[in-house]
Amino acid sequence: MNIGQAAKQSGISAKMIRYYESIGLLTAAQRSAAGYRVYSEQDLKTLNFIRHARELGFSTEQMKELISLWKNSGRQSAEVKALTLKHIDELNQKIQRLQDMVNLLQQSAQHCQGNHSAECAILDQIEKGG
Repeated sequence: MNIGQAAKQSGISAKMIRYYESIGLLTAAQRSAAGYRVYSEQDLKTLNFIRHARELGFSTEQMKELISLWKNSGRQSAEVKALTLKHIDELNQKIQRLQDMVNLLQQSAQHCQGNHSAECAILDQIEKGG
């Protein structure tokens, strides 16, 4: 299948497919006699794996590691679990940072008069840097 078909079937844009190839997340596609990329069913499975991993918030480096483990029949599930637990910890930290931002913005919004005055607690808080 060509890159357009692979993009449509995987839900990943042609531009991102090329990018994933360029960084080694996806092995370089075979080329037709005319030089066009040709993708196999295995490439499509890898693209779907990438899409699902990306939807779960894994970084590019983590996806490289996951793909390597996924393709290695001699893998140990302990490696996958450790990577996943680390990712969960990172997500929880990110959630906490986002919740802290929400709380700070809510406090600032409560102190903003929201009238015709130029004074604004929100802008003051942003100027202070949190």
